[in-house]
Amino acid sequence: MATEEDLARELLRLAEDDLVAARTLLPAPAVADAIVGFHAQQAVEKSLKAALAASGADFPFTHNVDLLMQLCEDAGLPVPGSLQDAGLLTPYAAKLRYGGPARGGVEREASLSLASAAVHWATGVVPPLVG
Repeated sequence: MATEEDLARELLRLAEDDLVAARTLLPAPAVADAIVGFHAQQAVEKSLKAALAASGADFPFTHNVDLLMQLCEDAGLPVPGSLQDAGLLTPYAAKLRYGGPARGGVEREASLSLASAAVHWATGVVPPLVG
């Protein structure tokens, strides 16, 4: 049976995969900003959920980054200031991915920076696999 730590490590691994995807796609001008933003948003979302799982906190099925950051704070997991604008990625989870209007989006490089910061932070929260 999978433990909360197992779930946390799996979510972190998936966040790392999305970070690699965003980083790889970033320099490709033929790739839409929304695709880079989607992978950046997913990296942030999964990193926050990984931290919540590692702490034993419940979290809903949501793409709302601001809500997930608040749940982290509520669980005693202070979110670093480098993620203060991460909520701007929330629309990339679905709305912008499926052609919604791009209002208040983030630049490609900024989205990658947020994703990288989230994965780095979660790596310090999620216990590594021992053995």
